[in-house]
Amino acid sequence: MSEKEIRRNMPLFPIGPVMKLTDLTARQIRYYEDQGLIHPTRNKGNHRHYSLQDIDTLLEIKDYLDDGLNIAGIKKMYQLKEKEQKSLLTDEDVRKILRAEMQQAGRFIRRDQTGKQQLPKL
Repeated sequence: MSEKEIRRNMPLFPIGPVMKLTDLTARQIRYYEDQGLIHPTRNKGNHRHYSLQDIDTLLEIKDYLDDGLNIAGIKKMYQLKEKEQKSLLTDEDVRKILRAEMQQAGRFIRRDQTGKQQLPKL
């Protein structure tokens, strides 16, 4: 995770400033949490703290609702986004796959009696 992502996901804001920034009520924000759309962290006193990413998500939810999408539709969109992000391969993943394929291919190389590599017959 990059430094920028770490900062965006750092839980800093209690619910009061989040309500002012998003123009949502505490009840609405807690409802979206109950629906699994946001995931604020809790401190030792069990108070919620929201990150910049949580605030962005709340604003996005608000926009979707204004556009006529319901909560079930929003949940489905976020599930698809999450699934898509998981399906994307990183450079490291591609390297691991390539390394494994090369090692596997190396097992099937035939060598003659002198140790020279023989080309497979087609």
